[in-house]
Amino acid sequence: MAIKTKPERGPAGTLTVDDLTRAIKNSIDRTGMKEEEARAMAQHVLNFFGYSERIIDNVLEPEDRDAFYMLEDSGILTTEREETTLYDGREWRIHYWMFRKDRIAELVEAQKAKEEAEKAVSVYDDVPEDLWASARKDKPADVP
Repeated sequence: MAIKTKPERGPAGTLTVDDLTRAIKNSIDRTGMKEEEARAMAQHVLNFFGYSERIIDNVLEPEDRDAFYMLEDSGILTTEREETTLYDGREWRIHYWMFRKDRIAELVEAQKAKEEAEKAVSVYDDVPEDLWASARKDKPADVP
């Protein structure tokens, strides 16, 4: 019988700064957002949420809302709207922001795979340079 020492990661799991940093880095700028910029953005966004699953849009300043829209465009955040009727009969809409944890998990895994691929060692890395030089000299002239 196996005992799980670490819970399975899933959409209902806890979102960490490291995970959100990886997701932001992998989604916003494919050419390579700086690690410290992605981490700063992740910390800034997580500070709004705290331990909540969603936050109300009214707490955001315009600059923060712009960042949230950018994260929504990349699939990291999503919005939800709730409508209620006030006592005087008017309709009132409340807008919320929520993490798309399934999409974040995809982006984290893609970033981890990218990092692993960069670390991967090629079988040719261990071949000494002098062997390459001798192989070039022995190559027949008709082979391109």
